[in-house]
Amino acid sequence: MSFNILPVPLILFLAMAGAAAAQGGHFAFGDMARSRDLPVEVTVDNLDVDQGDGTAIFTGHVIIAQGEMRLSAPKVEIIYLKDRSGIKRLKASGGVTLVNGQDAAEATRADYDVESGIVRMYGNVLLVQGRNALSAERMTVDLRAGTARVSGRVKTVLPQGDKKP
Repeated sequence: MSFNILPVPLILFLAMAGAAAAQGGHFAFGDMARSRDLPVEVTVDNLDVDQGDGTAIFTGHVIIAQGEMRLSAPKVEIIYLKDRSGIKRLKASGGVTLVNGQDAAEATRADYDVESGIVRMYGNVLLVQGRNALSAERMTVDLRAGTARVSGRVKTVLPQGDKKP
């Protein structure tokens, strides 16, 4: 099943830029502003909609795309606004992968509050940007500001020299 959801800024998360300090740090994070008005395409094996509680649950190899961003997870739950005019919150679980251009992030689960533009990724977070890699327990991304913060036993590998991978 494949369909389009028009310009609600559905896509959650995006790409990283830079390394962080030992127990947490801020860094620049992707260029969501360019993609926010593009259509969102969802490809999924199964879709269950509950009009009563205002939710939709996508299961089975869920792929959500907007511009250069791609989110994949086994399950994504969408919670609509009470008046059904847009999306309030999005929860991905079962192993989440997020790719934006050459940047990528993985986590056990992710939660996106559409109104605030805040994405929280939890559990075994791994961020990769070029030759830089960073792992942590949690990552919070502010899509509007284009920044992210990692926390909880942050570990990073900082390559040295001009060698290309």
